[in-house]
Amino acid sequence: MLTGYGYIALFLILAVAFAVGTAVIPIGLKRLKVIPSNPSAVKQDIFECGIPTIGKTWVQFNFRYYYYALVFLTIDVLVLFLYPWAVDLRSLGYPGLWAVLVLIAIIVIGYLYAWKKKALEWK
Repeated sequence: MLTGYGYIALFLILAVAFAVGTAVIPIGLKRLKVIPSNPSAVKQDIFECGIPTIGKTWVQFNFRYYYYALVFLTIDVLVLFLYPWAVDLRSLGYPGLWAVLVLIAIIVIGYLYAWKKKALEWK
């Protein structure tokens, strides 16, 4: 029988095998000539949605997109941690309440900081 650590080790082995497999399988298929390789100027041409690009092909995005993504991610993490807390609210008692209040306070402080820095304004 596997103990608790055995399951974790098995999960890690499967995760590493999956990551290595997804990197090694395409390389192996290309070496075995299963995946054709016939480069041409048309295939190497830069396009967007099937239409040739107009102007420069390298465009830098505004860094504010990353701020939006980070704020969205923090809200998702907050929900991820709040759901199990809400399900087991009665057995956690006051220590669980204080832990969640600290988590919410950290998220609110970060949100207010982003708001103060005008990271949430769309320009």
